Amino acid sequence: MGGLQPRLAVLLLASLTAFGLMPPAGASSFDAVVRLLDTRSCKRCELQDADLVRADLRDADLRNALLQRANLSGARLDGAKLGGANLSFTSLQGASLRGADLRGATLEGTDLREADLSGALVDTGSLATTHWQGARGIDPALQGHAELHNAGVAAAKAGRLPEAERFFDAAIQRDQEAAISWVARGIVRGEQAKTEQAAADFSYAAQLYATSGDLATSEQLLEASAKLKKDPKQGKDGGNAFGSQVVGGAMGVVQFLLPLAAKAFIPLAF
Repeated sequence: MGGLQPRLAVLLLASLTAFGLMPPAGASSFDAVVRLLDTRSCKRCELQDADLVRADLRDADLRNALLQRANLSGARLDGAKLGGANLSFTSLQGASLRGADLRGATLEGTDLREADLSGALVDTGSLATTHWQGARGIDPALQGHAELHNAGVAAAKAGRLPEAERFFDAAIQRDQEAAISWVARGIVRGEQAKTEQAAADFSYAAQLYATSGDLATSEQLLEASAKLKKDPKQGKDGGNAFGSQVVGGAMGVVQFLLPLAAKAFIPLAF
């Protein structure tokens, strides 16, 4: 059994429900929460939309549990077994997942911002559709091209241009044939008045687009590169918007600074 603290949590939940102070929930969902807090073992449980903020679930067995949209913000899940669990659009913001096993878990749209993943077991590429900015302890080898590019997009949109450039650098190291990352880095470099470097990025991206058969985009980028080479001081004297101007204004920025897999991944407004 889970000891005094889980039992107190169970009693509190029961009391709140009895007095109508909690929103109604399905019996199976409530029973699953009670079971989890009491025993820290709830394999294959239905815990969708459960409110488990700051719950102490260290070493809990939640393998194959259904946790879609659950709120586990600030929860302590160190050593937890979450293999095969569905954590789609679940909030784990600020949670401690040190040494947790997340292999095989579904992590689409999962909020891992500010979480501690030190020593956690995570499938390579599984963080691509998560929000992991500010998370700690992520093994760099787990961060694929998509994760790094999307982090660069988020940083760029927030105005953190040097940080965005570093993410796009890393994304290009993961996949040097990803033309969109070269363009994105060119945009943020142009915004920082690094005109020569931005021109080189646009030029190389143009070659990649031409090779793939997208001649229209290739031509647009060659024109942008030529503008920068013709007057490299324009970005330095013309403010911080030159990187976006040379790729066609707002529509150009929207085109090239979208998260990868945007059609399948719609970030939540956490």
